[in-house]
Amino acid sequence: MMIIPAIDIKNGKCVRLLQGRMDAETIFSNDPSAMGARWESEGAELIHVVDLDGAIDKRPVNLDVIRKIIDRVHVPIQVGGGIRDMETVRMYMAQGVSRVVIGTEAMKNPDLVKIACREFPERIVVGIDAKGRKVAIEGWTRTTDMAAVDLAKQFEGCGVAAINFTDIARDGMRTGPNIKEIQKLAVAISIPVVASGGVSSIEDIKHLAPLEAFGVAGVITGRAIYDGSLNLREAIKILDKKRF
Repeated sequence: MMIIPAIDIKNGKCVRLLQGRMDAETIFSNDPSAMGARWESEGAELIHVVDLDGAIDKRPVNLDVIRKIIDRVHVPIQVGGGIRDMETVRMYMAQGVSRVVIGTEAMKNPDLVKIACREFPERIVVGIDAKGRKVAIEGWTRTTDMAAVDLAKQFEGCGVAAINFTDIARDGMRTGPNIKEIQKLAVAISIPVVASGGVSSIEDIKHLAPLEAFGVAGVITGRAIYDGSLNLREAIKILDKKRF
């Protein structure tokens, strides 16, 4: 299982939101690329970058900032937020992004995911954000009637690299991950699952580690590593030890 640091970008700055609310932000850095370099130096093997403004505007907004991260960091980068068409997918791939995360459009236009997977196999991630087990879209501003697991099942066998599953109620709240729902999703599908939302401590990492046996391949963490309640190096060491 991999620990994946998150860099959420709003107005060019590295921020964290509470439960996805754009009006409830904490600014952690004016230089997101410096944060990327820091997490790389602490052992991150993959960095998760989100264009929060892009998710709302339905198009890339913080592209210049993301380019700086790509130029500065040597480990793979995955980018999400505002990716609604193949032109944007191709643009990010051309910029040097390792993986592209498709969220809202996976719900509204699942064929986009399948087309992107044919062109870029194992480089497309589906982002599924859930409120009370239901899929939320448009930067978490709208909740649908579709269950998260039903959406995930639509992409079985089409070459999706992973499902990023976020429990919105726990995101940024440091209340611990929703172990039960994460395991349910991982068991229900064959696609690797990456968990997000609620991670706040080393204990949370220890509780998540056994889920690797069910198909949980990683965990995204944000606020906890920024405010120091989770030490990234220590978390990586713990998971490395559990591999042997």
